[in-house]
Amino acid sequence: MVEVEIFGLALDETGKSPILVLKDKDDAMVLPIWIGAVEAMSISMAINEVPFPRPMTHDLLLNTIHALGGTVKRIELTDIENGTFFSEILVSMEQKTRRIDSRPSDAIALAVRADCPIFVSQRVLDEAGAPFPEHTQTVISTENSETWMDTLEKLSEDDIKYKM
Repeated sequence: MVEVEIFGLALDETGKSPILVLKDKDDAMVLPIWIGAVEAMSISMAINEVPFPRPMTHDLLLNTIHALGGTVKRIELTDIENGTFFSEILVSMEQKTRRIDSRPSDAIALAVRADCPIFVSQRVLDEAGAPFPEHTQTVISTENSETWMDTLEKLSEDDIKYKM
């Protein structure tokens, strides 16, 4: 397993689908994952620490895990089959670690809120990753989060090509 972090969120120019971009800690590889608009918005809101008066879905999941005495230890992107990524949420509870099957976008939205590490199997990186680009710019940041949110709100689930 290789530890990665969120490099940013982007928009596929052709299909107008959100893309979550992960990068390894050595800045050698990036892993683009096409995700749904709702999940992209959830990840973006967590990164930008947008406050809500009531818990959103991923906040609810984290609150439930904590209320049951668990801790989210890490997220693992474990496999890829026919363009579909698979991931697991590792939850420590009662001195045991439990693996919970999850879509990567939901797992990563949870990871941002739980402030836990994200790992990707070497096989997934080898198959779906790409070398880190030479010329990069930050794709998401607090100062342009309003524009990103406006773009995401205009997308519908029919616009998304990636199978979550």
